[in-house]
Order: sequence, then structure tokens, then C-alpha cells
Amino acid sequence: MIASVLVAYLLLAVPQQALQQQPTPAAPAWSPEQLEGIREKEKQIVKEREPARQEAIRINDLAGNIHSEADARAYVDAVAEVLTGHQHFSWTTRSIRHHVASAEYAAVSDPSRLIPEQRIVDVWNEYVREIDAPAEALVTVAELHNMRDSTYAGASSFLWKREINQSIWTMPNIYALNADGRVANGCRALEALKIIHDLHDQFQNLRFARARVAKGLLASDVVKRGELNPDQKTKLTFSSSAQLRGVPMNNPIPGAMLRYQREHGELAYQQLLRRLYAELFPEE
Repeated sequence: MIASVLVAYLLLAVPQQALQQQPTPAAPAWSPEQLEGIREKEKQIVKEREPARQEAIRINDLAGNIHSEADARAYVDAVAEVLTGHQHFSWTTRSIRHHVASAEYAAVSDPSRLIPEQRIVDVWNEYVREIDAPAEALVTVAELHNMRDSTYAGASSFLWKREINQSIWTMPNIYALNADGRVANGCRALEALKIIHDLHDQFQNLRFARARVAKGLLASDVVKRGELNPDQKTKLTFSSSAQLRGVPMNNPIPGAMLRYQREHGELAYQQLLRRLYAELFPEE
């Protein structure tokens, strides 16, 4: 599930700290030649990234217009093709894409078939216990929902809508939403894979969510207040605005994963992943 079938780095690799409104430091004394070089470099970067941005826009449109299993397959295939060749994305192989697409279409066509947050929590916690990761890696439903809320409100809703960062990692249409525009209590298939990735590779996001839960805060509330009061100097970073300073950034999961692989072998690890994958997307 994590480094293989279930570890899909789908949509979000934007640190939540990126939304913080920091005091603007004094600008260095660049020469005219240096400034021109910087502007040219920025233009080059934008030009190089434009094809990927356009592809992300196309895929986001696919995610928002699923009316059949064929539509879901086109969406899953498009994401998989972008990720093909990346390490730890074996779910993108054609042999299992159809299963992910079926789960995606089921979730879109019938809200009762969204993947429950409790199931994702159970699968993740089983993984944590199997690889003997520290107890702090165990997650609750409240923490997972808070983390999802932050991901959508920050990277996907805030950055995408303002065209600050439109990429396959920040597409908003992957989420199942309630009528009020907030994330539902269940997930679509590709978001479920993204959540597993976030828990594994962006563990600080869980720590931030845990601290917010303890304070009774939701990141979407912070963003909403900022949008309703544009003149206020609201800090949108979901760590500092909630006074979550001092959250450790070390990740306990990769070390536990590698230890498990050394002690039990790669085959046993892959078997573990396949079992957990089947639990996340059970046959119906």
C-alpha cells in the first residue's frame, strides 16, 4: 500500500506552510543585469511548466465529468500515464487500473459507495502495526478528516483557484464534497490513494491535523475567514494560524518500512501491500 500498490502520490505535494503570509524581507540590491536574468529565468520556468499545467487542467476536467465507467477509466488512465515511471506507483500498471476505475465510478455515481474514512483509517493502522511503526503513526477518523479538509482547502481549493499552482498534485475535482462545499466523510478512489501517500510521505501533515483537532480547528474555516475578510491580515498557513509551532518534521514511517523489508523480505512486503490494497478496495 505505501511504496507500491497503495502508495499513490496523487495530488498534493504542496506543503501547507506555503500559504503563510510572511513579512516581506528587504529586497536585495540586484543589478539591472541580474534582475533581467532573474526575469528571463522565471519566464523559462513558466514556459517549461505550461504543458504540465495544461495536462493537469485537462485531467481535472476529466475528474469532474465522470458519467460512466469509461469516463472513470479515462480519468484513471490519464493520471496513471502521468505517473508512469515514477517509483512506488505500481498501481498505475494496466493490470489493476480497471479496479481503481470501477471504485472511482462507483463513488461518483452513488454517494453511499464513497470509501469510508473509517476504512482508510483501519487499513492505514493495520499497515502501521504490521511494520511496527511508532504508535504516533496511528490515525483517528477525526485526524484523517481534518487532514483532508486542510489538503482541499489549502492546496487544491486555494492554490488551484487562484492559479498559483495548477498541477496534477493540486487538482480539486478529485474530492467528494458535501453540499456546503467541504469534503465529505467518504472519499473517491484516487483521493483514497492520495491520503495513503500523504500519511506515508508527508507525515507532518498528520501532526498538523492532530494539533488542529486538539484545538477544535478546521483549515477550511481559516481559509473561509480569509476570503470573507480580504482586508484582514489573516494568516492562512494552517500551522502558524492555529499556533501549531514546534511540530516535529521527522517521518517515522520510511525507517519502519525499510526495517520490515530487511527482516521479512521484499516478497512479504509486497504481499502485505496487496492484502491491504484489497481491503481498501474490496470486491463487491
